[in-house]
Amino acid sequence: MSTETPFKPLDRDGMARRAAADIPEGWVVNLGIGIPTEVARFVPPEREVIFHSENGVIGAGPTPETVDPYLVNAGGQHITLRPGASLVHHADSFAIARGGHLDLSILGAFEVSEQGDVANFALHAHDPARQIGGAMDLAAGAKRLWIIMEHTTKHGTPRLRRQCHYPLTAKGTVRRVYTNLAVLDVTPRGFVVRDIIEGLSFEELQARTEATLLRD
Repeated sequence: MSTETPFKPLDRDGMARRAAADIPEGWVVNLGIGIPTEVARFVPPEREVIFHSENGVIGAGPTPETVDPYLVNAGGQHITLRPGASLVHHADSFAIARGGHLDLSILGAFEVSEQGDVANFALHAHDPARQIGGAMDLAAGAKRLWIIMEHTTKHGTPRLRRQCHYPLTAKGTVRRVYTNLAVLDVTPRGFVVRDIIEGLSFEELQARTEATLLRD
């Protein structure tokens, strides 16, 4: 008989909501394709956070009720513009991403290592579908990089690794990871657990993680 305690992993909205809660007032933030895009929905409108999209939007708003076909983010999703928003040239937008002007970039990933390496664009070196896109610019250029991803693959393979097995997007850039089970900071000592979902013990989290976890 299993001795594990019952727990319910966070869904996509839950992970996005948890990350949104930690974004401070006044930050300029880029949201990657996938779950990170949903973070904007959970930032209260009274908290001023400026969302940047590398296709040239500064001040992107949430998903619209009425679609404007000319307003999309870098992933092709329809967006709105917040008061004071600007549309800029693609080159200027990437200058913002590459020049250290973003307080935070939030990306999805396949794997993160305990050194803060991130792999998020290909499953192997000869993956015919690999498209690194702007991820390397965002990972290297932002002041901080947070990752949102599920803690394990659908087959139960850990995504928090001692070393990434997939081709790297960037080395040593990840500062924090949000999963469906926990929030972890990447430190010089390795992964430090900051928060665990209700009903899951530290030991049970470690059993689902390849890298050694440290307590806060």
